[in-house]
Amino acid sequence: MASTLKFKKIFVAGGNGFVGQRVVLNLRESGTPFVSLSRRDGIDFRDARQTIDLFQREKFDAVINCAAYVGGIAFGYAHPGELFYNNAQMSSNLMEAARLTGVRRFANPISNCSYPGDMTVAFKEGEWWSGPLHESVLAYGLVRKSSWVQAWGYYKQYGLESVSVILPNMYGPGDHFEEARSHALGALVMKFVEARRNNMPQVVVWGSGKPVREWLYVDDGAEALTRALEIPYTVDPINVGMGHGISVIDMANVIKDTAGYRGKTVLDTSKPDGAPYKTMDVTRMRQVFNWGPQTGLKEGIRKTVAWYEENVK
Repeated sequence: MASTLKFKKIFVAGGNGFVGQRVVLNLRESGTPFVSLSRRDGIDFRDARQTIDLFQREKFDAVINCAAYVGGIAFGYAHPGELFYNNAQMSSNLMEAARLTGVRRFANPISNCSYPGDMTVAFKEGEWWSGPLHESVLAYGLVRKSSWVQAWGYYKQYGLESVSVILPNMYGPGDHFEEARSHALGALVMKFVEARRNNMPQVVVWGSGKPVREWLYVDDGAEALTRALEIPYTVDPINVGMGHGISVIDMANVIKDTAGYRGKTVLDTSKPDGAPYKTMDVTRMRQVFNWGPQTGLKEGIRKTVAWYEENVK
């Protein structure tokens, strides 16, 4: 994307993370001035004083928030307290620091697990508050949803423009490739490649294989977050994604074929499925952003498998 951003200094919070690295790459390639910091750089966004001091010193005028503490379904069930506390502290402190120091625009990503857990049709923004979240994502999803409430309140009281984009699970190069922390797609890339490498007779896929999920290639997610700094301001959240999903078992078969694995695929129905359906209506995205994600699922899986093969030995 050409550099048309109207900001002197953009801050990428969590720029060393999975999504943050691709946002940084996007900004660097476009010649846009930015600063990128994460916890590994010595800044802890859970510490309000540290965060505010950083913003006062650097005088950012825009923020892309990629700081998050995340994991897959098993991680969500095992660590709900950690997920709630860490993400609530980080998102709240970053937005507070932004409003205290005159930041003009804040890109605020929200997971689509913040939608009601029993929906079986494409999620529409107008139905975001129509029911409770699924238990498997309650802690993380509710924190991300509350970040929109903070964004709404801060615009209403202080005039801080936060653009909240609702994103599906992302995947791609640099993802978490470990069973405990990965989302399903990353975990399955790891499983099928390792099964082929080690001549394993079968790969186990968690759950019934029936849940439908929408997936967004990480570079498209990074592009959306960067574009969120430019679009006409709206306080209402905007779905950003492909607009269609795939069942877990069908996705597993695509990954299996791409990885060149010839063994058996076995469903472990003792493992949880999570919500039955997660895809989004992206009509408003196309209207507001005048853009849509460019990477289809098969192409994205091919790139992800190739990256794993090259980088994880």
